[in-house]
Amino acid sequence: MLNSKYRLRKNIAFVATFKLKNTVSNEFLTLYKGKDKSDFNAITKVGFIVSKKVHKRAVKRNKIKRRLREIYWVIYKNNQLKNLENAISLVFIAHGKILDLNYHQIKQAVMDLIDKF
Repeated sequence: MLNSKYRLRKNIAFVATFKLKNTVSNEFLTLYKGKDKSDFNAITKVGFIVSKKVHKRAVKRNKIKRRLREIYWVIYKNNQLKNLENAISLVFIAHGKILDLNYHQIKQAVMDLIDKF
C-alpha cells in the first residue's frame, strides 16, 4: 500500500503540477509531471484523480484509485520509475475507458506512460 508520505494532498501541489503542462497520455490515463528535484533527498509525491465523468458512483472511482496506488507502489518498489525518479510530483488522471480494464491491463497502461517520459 502506498504510504501517505508519498501522496500529494494539497490542492496547491496539484495546481503547481498542472501549470507546467508536462504531460503524456494514452486512451486510459493522463500523466502530469512536476518540476525536477533540486534536492535529491526529496520524495517524489504522486496524486490520483478520477472524476465523476468516469463513473458517478464513488465506490467505482475509489476502486480505480486504489488500483492505481497499488500499481504505482509496486513499480516504485521495483525501481522501474526510470525517467520519473527526479520529479517532485506526479499526477495520474483516469479516463472513462479504464473501467473496462483489469489490474494487469491498467499496470501495462501505467508502464506505457512512464516509458513515454
